[in-house]
Amino acid sequence: MLMVGTVSIFSACNKVDNLTKQDALPVYALGISPVLSSSTTTVAPTLADSSNAIISFSWTNPKYSNDSATTRYILEIDSTGKNFANEKTKTVIGVLNTSLTGRELNAMLMNLGFKLGVAQSIDVRLISSYNNNNERYMSNVVKVMATPFADPSKLVTENTSVVGTLANAALHSNTFTWTTAFPGYTGAITYTLQYDSATKNFASVKELPVIPLLLNRDLNQDTMNLTALNSGIAGGTTGKVEYRVKAVTATGAVAYSNVVNVTIQTYIPILRVYLPGSYQVASGYGTMNWDPLTAPELIRDQRTAVNNKMYYIYIYLPANAEFKITVGRSWAVNYGGSGGNLVFNGPTNLSVTTAGYYRISVNIATLQYNIMAGRMGFVGGATGAGWDPPSVFPNYALGNSATNLFVGLTNFTTDGWKLIDNDQWDNGSQTVSETRGYGSTGASGSTLSVNGPNFPNITTAGRYRVIWDGRDVDNIKYEMSPGTEMRVVGNGMTGVPDWNPGASPQMIYGGNGIWTITLPLDANEEIKFLGGNDWGAFDYEDNSGGSQSLGAPRKIQWSGGPNFKTPVTAGTYTITLNENLQTVTIN
Repeated sequence: MLMVGTVSIFSACNKVDNLTKQDALPVYALGISPVLSSSTTTVAPTLADSSNAIISFSWTNPKYSNDSATTRYILEIDSTGKNFANEKTKTVIGVLNTSLTGRELNAMLMNLGFKLGVAQSIDVRLISSYNNNNERYMSNVVKVMATPFADPSKLVTENTSVVGTLANAALHSNTFTWTTAFPGYTGAITYTLQYDSATKNFASVKELPVIPLLLNRDLNQDTMNLTALNSGIAGGTTGKVEYRVKAVTATGAVAYSNVVNVTIQTYIPILRVYLPGSYQVASGYGTMNWDPLTAPELIRDQRTAVNNKMYYIYIYLPANAEFKITVGRSWAVNYGGSGGNLVFNGPTNLSVTTAGYYRISVNIATLQYNIMAGRMGFVGGATGAGWDPPSVFPNYALGNSATNLFVGLTNFTTDGWKLIDNDQWDNGSQTVSETRGYGSTGASGSTLSVNGPNFPNITTAGRYRVIWDGRDVDNIKYEMSPGTEMRVVGNGMTGVPDWNPGASPQMIYGGNGIWTITLPLDANEEIKFLGGNDWGAFDYEDNSGGSQSLGAPRKIQWSGGPNFKTPVTAGTYTITLNENLQTVTIN
C-alpha cells in the first residue's frame, strides 16, 4: 500500500511539472477608487458660452493592471441629495480629465428640471471600470453650484417683405423656420410663433400656434395680413411686424428666439359680423346669452359698393330681445345704438318688443342700422302678384323656415320673376333700409344676386317650390323644384304598403303652402312627407323632438332628420302640412 501511494504522488508531481512549463496566467491587481476634483465650485454659463468649456473635471489614476488607454470613465451629475437616482452622464475613455461646454452642462441641468437663472447644487462623481464595465470604482462626490440659461431657437424668415391681396388670400405668403430650443433637452417642447408691431418690444404680443414636433410655420396671405392688422397696421397700408419663437419645456422653462422683421403690404380682409344678445339660449344659439362665440353670423352683402360694410340677417327673435353687433367673435369691436345710429362700444342695446321674424341690417362704415319685418315673397309676371311689390304680402309670401332660410310654394306662368323682402322696389340707395330683391341667371342651386337680374323665365307653367337659402353667409342661393304633389309615406298607415312612395296616398293642396289629408293611422309607427312618387324627391322630416301631441303644430325640416311618430292611439286622423309655416299638425 505504501509503495502504491508513493508512486501516485510521484506521478502527480510530474503533471505539475508539465504545467509549470506553460506560460503563466496573467494576474490582475485590484485597482483603487479615483479621486475627483473640479476646476470650480460655481458655474453660471450664458448663451455665449454654448460652445466654450466652462467647467473641467480631473481625477487620479485608478491603477488598473491594464492598458490605461482602455479604461472607461463615467462622469455622473444629479441634483444634490438625490443619490444619483436621475443621473446625467458623460463617458470618456483612457483620459484622466474632461470638460463640459456651456450647452452640455445646460442640457443636463434642464433635464434635471432646474429653473432658468436659479443657482442650485449638483453632485458630481466619477465611476471607473475596465472597458467592459467590470471592476467599477466610485470616486468621491464633488458639489458644484450651477445655474442654467435660456438656450433659444434661431429663427429665420423666408421673406423680409410680402404683399397681400384679398383675391389671393389663400395663397402662400411666408415660412418661418427655427432650430430646436434647449439642445440636448429630452422632454417635450411647445413652440408658438409670436408677433407684434416693430419697435414695440412685444408689449402687446399675439401668438400663432405651431403643430407639435414641427420647427416651422407656413402662413398664407390671409394670416400674414392678419398679423399686420392685429399689430395695428391698417388695411391698405404698409408696415413692419416683428416675429419671434417662444419655446416652453415640459418643466416650464421659457426661451425666446431672435427677432426677425417682415414688411407687409396689407389689404382689408373679409370682416365677420355677429349678433350676440339676450335671446341666444332661448333661440338655440349656445348655452350662454350675450356670447359672441356662439351668436349667429350676419350675411355679407357682397355688392362692390358695400362689401365689408353692409351686413344683414333674417332671424326670429322673442319678445323684448336685446342684442348688439360685434365685428369678430369677441367684444373688442362692438356696437350698440338707437334711432338707426350705431355707436362704437355704445351702452344702449338694440332691441325688439314683439316676437317675430326680423330683418336686421347694419352698415359698419356709415354706423347705421335698420330693423324691419323679416320676410320673402314672389314677385314678377310669372307670379300672382305680378310686378307689383305691394301685392306680394301676405298671399305670395314664402314661409320662414329658420334663420336665413325661407321655403314657399306658388303657381307660376311662363314669365319672369324675382324674390323680394319688402312691399316696394329697391331704390338703389344701398342703405340699410333699402328693399332687397334677389335673382339669378343660373338654374336651381345657383348663387343669388342682391337687386340683380331676374330668374330665368319659367318654361312650363305649374306649381313650384322655392327655397331661399342664406345659411352659408358667404353664398346665398336658391333651390327650385316642382310642387305638384305631396305624399305621406311610412309604416304607420292602415292598409298602405310600408315605405312605398308610388303606392302612398297623396295630400290635397289648398293654397298658401297648405296640404291636407284624412286617413287611418297605426299607433306608434313612423311617417314622413315626400314631394313626389319616388325616393329622391323633396321630403320633410320631424323637427319637433319626436312629439306625438295632437292638435299642436310640430316643426318640420327638409334638410334631414328623424321620421314623424304617429299618435299613441290608432284611429282616423287629419294631417295638415303647412310649408309656409314649416309645421305639421295631426288632429
